[in-house]
Amino acid sequence: MNEPFHYRNGELYAETVPVARIAKAVGTPFYLYSAADLRARYRSLAEAFAPAAPMICYAVKANSNQAVLRLFANLDAGADVVSEGELRRALAAGVPPQRIIFSGVGKTRAELAAALDAGIHQINVESVPELRGLSELAAARGQTARIAIRINPDIDAKTHSGITTGRKQDKFGVAHGEVLAAYRLATQLPGVEPVGLAVHIGSQIVDVAPSRAAFTRVAELVRAVRGDGMAVHHVDLGGGLTVPYGDEKPATPVQYAAMVREIFGSLDVGLAFEPGRFLVAAAGVLLARVLYVKDGERRIVVVDAAMNDLVRPAMYKAEHGIRPVREPVRGAVSTPADVVGPVCETTDTFTRDRDLPPLAEDDLVAFMTAGAYGAVMSSTYNTRLLVPEVMVDGDRFAVIRARPSYDDILKLDMVPDWLAEPKGPA
Repeated sequence: MNEPFHYRNGELYAETVPVARIAKAVGTPFYLYSAADLRARYRSLAEAFAPAAPMICYAVKANSNQAVLRLFANLDAGADVVSEGELRRALAAGVPPQRIIFSGVGKTRAELAAALDAGIHQINVESVPELRGLSELAAARGQTARIAIRINPDIDAKTHSGITTGRKQDKFGVAHGEVLAAYRLATQLPGVEPVGLAVHIGSQIVDVAPSRAAFTRVAELVRAVRGDGMAVHHVDLGGGLTVPYGDEKPATPVQYAAMVREIFGSLDVGLAFEPGRFLVAAAGVLLARVLYVKDGERRIVVVDAAMNDLVRPAMYKAEHGIRPVREPVRGAVSTPADVVGPVCETTDTFTRDRDLPPLAEDDLVAFMTAGAYGAVMSSTYNTRLLVPEVMVDGDRFAVIRARPSYDDILKLDMVPDWLAEPKGPA
């Protein structure tokens, strides 16, 4: 895959468009996505599994902008959703309901009803109480829900504890030792049709060993369920493939596909995957402008982006590459710097003691690998405006989510009549 963000003639480009030109048109801060990179990453994954043609359901939670969803839908992608809102987004963006999988540990009755009404491909059930509740709901409506039982395989993905989902102490899935009984119950309940098993042990998995261990347990359960006289047609292997944020060397799609074929090749099951971060992270950057440089005991670079725009460094201690939009001159000396935002929190810090080239007020900088869990997790903390999103495609770009106005934010609040200021003299 070609690098979507690169220097040309001394300045940073997104595909064939100068990033500074987009910043002048949109204002900072803003998110910028490369359509070419999104397409290339999806195709690299699909081609790695050819000719098996598994169902690739993009994990909407990674980046839920409808332009991103439409781009993937145009490539025949499905969607993995975890809320009614994400379900509605996927449908509005043109994802066929037959290619939508609904995951999540706390689906409400209203959300399950919405999934039934939409006629989606599959609901991944994560507990016996959920299974019974879905059965009751579907049967009362005269409908049948296709389900997979999500397994908690008790496998540690060896990633950040906040994004690990497959250990026995985690809230997700049915315990490995209870899956056979849950599947048997599903075959007996009205309104549900068990069609397979599902697993997802976490995000940002660099080493394939934890995935191999989890998938091996799933394969063993497929054999056990079939040995008990029940059918297993599909296996949903979740997401997990990642991209490097630093010097990590994660598995390639080809290596990942080879491992999957080795484990499931003889089982005659349809496969589904739920990639998110792998597809969108490296295709996106957050552009910000330097407000001030405080030179004292420490060099502190204050930018106009903040933790409410990109929360990963504050939440996960994540580190994003930082590139000046104007390429540093040859021989420029990098020195340690803290890069911080304007929010009144010490945690509003993107990095500490990072070796960076000289930066001055009004310089533009790009926070790299920010296409996943960036804009989608942003907020209006400190009554800051949500960051706009922009997509570049070749030599053209478009705003795909506009920056709201302060009036838009203020109008969301409603002051009750009884708090109105009293009339007359104080």
